[in-house]
Amino acid sequence: MDCNIKKRLNKFPRTTAYAPKSGRHEREMAKLVGSPWARIRVLPELPAPLFRRGFAAKPYISVRRRNLSVSASYANAGPTEGEVRVRFAPSPTGNLHVGGARTALFNYLFARSQGGKFILRIEDTDLERSTRKSEEAMLNDLSWLGLNWDEGPSAGGDYGPYRQSERNSLYKEYAEKLLESGAVYRCFCSNEELEQMKERAKQMLLPPMYTGKWRTASDEEITQELAKGTPYTYRFRVPKEGNLKITDVIRGEVSWSLDTLGDFVIMRSNGQPVYNFCVTVDDATMRISHVIRAEEHLPNTLRQALIYKALGFSMPSFAHVSLILAPDRSKLSKRHGATSVGQFREMGYLPQAMVNYLALLGWGDGTENEFFTIDQLVEKFSISRVNKSGAIFDSTKLRWMNGQHLRALPPEELLKIFGDRWKCTGVLLESEGIFIKDATELLKDGVDLITEVDTALSNLLSYPLYTTLSSEECKPIVQDKLSEVAASLISAYDGGELPAALEEGHAGWQKWVKGFGKLLKRKGKSLFMPLRVLLTGKLHGPDMGGSILLIYKAGLWGVVNPEAGFITLDERFKMLREVDWEALDKENKQLESVAGKSD
Repeated sequence: MDCNIKKRLNKFPRTTAYAPKSGRHEREMAKLVGSPWARIRVLPELPAPLFRRGFAAKPYISVRRRNLSVSASYANAGPTEGEVRVRFAPSPTGNLHVGGARTALFNYLFARSQGGKFILRIEDTDLERSTRKSEEAMLNDLSWLGLNWDEGPSAGGDYGPYRQSERNSLYKEYAEKLLESGAVYRCFCSNEELEQMKERAKQMLLPPMYTGKWRTASDEEITQELAKGTPYTYRFRVPKEGNLKITDVIRGEVSWSLDTLGDFVIMRSNGQPVYNFCVTVDDATMRISHVIRAEEHLPNTLRQALIYKALGFSMPSFAHVSLILAPDRSKLSKRHGATSVGQFREMGYLPQAMVNYLALLGWGDGTENEFFTIDQLVEKFSISRVNKSGAIFDSTKLRWMNGQHLRALPPEELLKIFGDRWKCTGVLLESEGIFIKDATELLKDGVDLITEVDTALSNLLSYPLYTTLSSEECKPIVQDKLSEVAASLISAYDGGELPAALEEGHAGWQKWVKGFGKLLKRKGKSLFMPLRVLLTGKLHGPDMGGSILLIYKAGLWGVVNPEAGFITLDERFKMLREVDWEALDKENKQLESVAGKSD
């Protein structure tokens, strides 16, 4: 960091807990809080008694007082200067979305690049929708991506527990602290009353906002409701005037007008804390220094900033990452296809390809390079290079990138992936050996996903000759005296010339093909296309010489599962001998005649 900038930033002291002394409020509210990454300022025009007992015209006297015991580790909650601590905080209510995975990745890369800590926190306060099954799936997906956390479930740490459902006592402790200070108050409004407030606001074409009925209630009124056992929530006193601004690392200055917010709930009547309150307490007590999250959380920052200030917590830096968009620029969702990490894993994508591609959704190192290992990403990552514009999720490019990463794997690793896949799916009887090595070398360039490996080999081993010969695309090849090529090919196989050449490997095959071409006075496409059709039963495929040699070896070595639909060379030539070339030629002419009449 530039030394002059650092000196200027150091002039701004960290915010401390508010104590109601004359003039102090105005001075405190003008202070910049946090680090060079993000600053928050509540402007001086805010009314002075923001968190003072006596927010109303008369002094506020708490009906029930209690001595709070804040544990030593939380006594001065907030970021520790110079220490980078980031968190990824998913809700276990479904699968890990690629957007969430990218957020986790950016947090991970930032922490590693700064020598900091990457914390995983489970936000499971939605008790009805949160499940341990979902949590386990998310943890597995993060581990699969290689985003290992320093603190969190299964890893432990000094600032646990790391599930919100296990931190309720802490939330209640801080809620009582806010009640004591007058920053929050009890609200006894029923659901019916709240609905009536919404309806009146709707009729007046105003946004729904709490009217503040219990904001100025007397001690007597509160005591009466408590005596009756009326359920109540804790509402935060929001200043009636002024603006709140933050400097977001990615988006720059963002501001809100406080008169549009209204007093909001931090604790429900059933004692459960509300999301924004939990997040603020958790980030502060876990000493999170940088909050890197999706832009859809930007509106939450207003409420969280007010809670930070009320509790005297230092503010972390904020960086709100753009959403991942579908090709039609709408928010990426299930209707656009696969959206979860688990789905892409099942489809045959590699974790390193997913990490590489997700990193490029909104970030780049400023060069033309698109291929990075995770270690290279750590070395080059900078939050300042994250783009605030939405990133388009291109599944075609992801697929292509996966193929590049697949082929870049060390040979032994690629062999294991291919061999295990072929045995697991029942195409082959073994997962190691020379056949697996030759098959991998032949087929790897045509495969982008691991799940395509078995299909690629199955296609090679199949022999759809009749279907191909009857196709429109094959018609020019059939008409170019394919029957004569077939007769010569059968003669070479029956005479032992072709098997002997295949026994010699690639050199033998190439020598035989050259001689066969001279015999028929054919070369190039007019030679190789008929041979491909007759020997493989297809018009397209991998290298023909490699294909025929592999088919020959498969027939000799017995490595193919008998139920895999493999057609040996002997069986292929038997089928070739049974082709009725005259009938095929007649059928083609009839099709031509019908096509001519329709034209």
